[in-house]
Amino acid sequence: MRPIPHSTTLAQRYPYRAVSWQLRTQTLRFSRTPMLMGIVNVTPDSFSDGGKWFDKNAAIDHALQLQADGAEILDIGGESTRPYSEPVDPAEELMRVIPVIQGIAEQVSIPISIDTTKAAVAKEAIAAGAEIINDISGMEADAAMIPLAIETGVGVCAMHMQGTPQTMQDDPTYDDVVLDIFDYLQNRYRQLRYEGIDRAKICLDPGIGFGKSHQHNLDLMAKCDEFHSLGCPLLVGHSRKGFLAKILGDKDKDRTLSTVGSTLTLARLGVQIIRVHDVKANKEALDAFIATGGIDGISAELPI
Repeated sequence: MRPIPHSTTLAQRYPYRAVSWQLRTQTLRFSRTPMLMGIVNVTPDSFSDGGKWFDKNAAIDHALQLQADGAEILDIGGESTRPYSEPVDPAEELMRVIPVIQGIAEQVSIPISIDTTKAAVAKEAIAAGAEIINDISGMEADAAMIPLAIETGVGVCAMHMQGTPQTMQDDPTYDDVVLDIFDYLQNRYRQLRYEGIDRAKICLDPGIGFGKSHQHNLDLMAKCDEFHSLGCPLLVGHSRKGFLAKILGDKDKDRTLSTVGSTLTLARLGVQIIRVHDVKANKEALDAFIATGGIDGISAELPI
């Protein structure tokens, strides 16, 4: 007796799941497979790769390699947001990221995202070629950020964070982590819309690792699909984070494979954008995931 086939598709399971994200000059369209956002940290002190890409030319070369490996968005950041990191002066942040964005924009066609909470940095990054503002403060840290987003027409990603990088891991507490963050993101979406940002330009991020315990992160990862009802693209950045080391039982173990395993969970839940360091490993895993049935249980047709 043949097994009963899957009764629902991705679209049927998540009828409010966003299928596109409008940026400054282009529109991203989502399929059954998540898009990968490659991380380029132009910092000396990021938690995982601080200093590796601090040199401008090294950062540009790394970004080009991420694109070759399968990245469909490049996220450039000049300020570490690891727990207890020190804030960076806007002038220093600009000095780090603008030459890199300029160098990348001349050579890639995929969208560039600026990872910043400062409107002054975002403004120069957009002038240099950025299509997206990725703001870990939910666009709350700088009152000039929302007007800038409206004026320039960029896509925006608003993330949830409890506290600041300097305080967020002191004692993160929630009544219900999924419901509390759902309420925050819903309210941020409504505020962004009220202030004039087009709904088609808004992406939301539950903020894995930002003011959450290891258990909070696991709960959020398992239930990310609940955020689809907000009607916005979802971006999740779990790559190499501390909760993976907790799962592995060793903070010094390489976290590439545990990141990949978690990526497949997010793919199964229909998350549209996944922010990772190791693009190649995640891309190859996603290719195999979709070819062998993926979220809908539909295998790929291999070329003869």
